[in-house]
Order: sequence, then C-alpha cells, then structure tokens
Amino acid sequence: MSILTPDAFAETLNVSRETLDRLRAYVDLLASWNPRINLVSAASLVDVWRRHILDSGQLIRHIDPSSRVLVDLGSGAGLPALILGILGVPEVHLIEVDQRKAAFLREAARVTKTSATVHATRIESVTPFAADVVTARALAPLAQLLERAVPFIAATTICLFLKGRGLHDELTAAQEKWIMQTQILASLADPTGHILRVEGLRAHRPPSGRSDGRAC
Repeated sequence: MSILTPDAFAETLNVSRETLDRLRAYVDLLASWNPRINLVSAASLVDVWRRHILDSGQLIRHIDPSSRVLVDLGSGAGLPALILGILGVPEVHLIEVDQRKAAFLREAARVTKTSATVHATRIESVTPFAADVVTARALAPLAQLLERAVPFIAATTICLFLKGRGLHDELTAAQEKWIMQTQILASLADPTGHILRVEGLRAHRPPSGRSDGRAC
C-alpha cells in the first residue's frame, strides 16, 4: 500500500484547503512532540496521513451532522477525537490521564484552533454527562470500553470504536454482559481494521431481576 499524501487524504474525505492546513499543523506538532513523550509509534509517522489522520477522520462519515458533543476515552495523541474536532464536530471532550499527553492535547487544540476540552484525569473521575458520540481507539477490549462509556451514554448516543482483527472475539465476550445493537463497518485506512458502531446499550438483567446497568 502506497503512502497516503495530504492531498489524497483531502480528496478521500472531501476536506477543504483550510481544514487541511489545520491538520498539517497537527501533524507537524505530533512529529515535534513524539520523540519526547511517545504519542504514537515512530514507524507509523512514515505514513501518518493514512495510519492516524485517515484512520481517525473516517469516523466523520458515520457521525450525524446534528451531533454536537463527542467524548473520547483515553485520548492519547487526540486520535480520533481531535481530528474529528478539526473536521467539524462542535464540542469535543478529550479524557487523558497522562499529564504530558494532556499538555500535548491542549497545545494541539490551540495550534489547530479547535474547540476542545481536555480532562486530564481518569475516565471514572470525570463527572458524567450525556454525549451524542463516544469514541475510543486502541484503549481496551470492548467489554471494558462499554463499562467506561456508560456514564456518557444517553438514549440516542452512538459509540464508534476503532478495532482490529480481534473484534469478533471482543464482541462475543462483551455480549455476555451487554445488550446492544452493533454494526461493523469497513476501515478506509486499514484492510484488517474495523469501525464498530454501538447503540441501544444496556446491561443484561441479573438473576434478581434488577437492572445492573444503565438503560439507553
């Protein structure tokens, strides 16, 4: 697979020149900070526009234009949520416990002129609020992701998780506790990757008949 250029990325997602310039600023900052705090693997920067920008940005195709609030679990380098904020999601919340990475996220939001709130704490320490979209990339197995996502899920919330080859096994494990509607979508960036869309999340009822989870 050939290396993806910025212009080819822009054509794939129909991105304006102004937005592409903001994404270039993010890529430059990522390359500058990465040797110090290891935001992404150094090897992945060779094809950064495919491995990180397209991989993250493709989620915009699956987000309703009316969606306003997005919560990203374990944001790391801001992938995918900061990219989605640059692409037009109005209110992005980035949850990242690593203080050095949180500092990068604040600087990246400033440099790219993106409206983003950085929560530099553990996911479970964030005061719950309802999001339209919950995202995560390379954070945890699906069952754990859903547990962490629950405080931000309302009736119409969708989850978009970037997943790899092990998705089907993760789904099997997660369905032991969770009832949900799922859709597996092909990745534009990685032929072995998947986008998992989850909605209607609720926990199985325990034997007592009482709900042990939050209905959505």
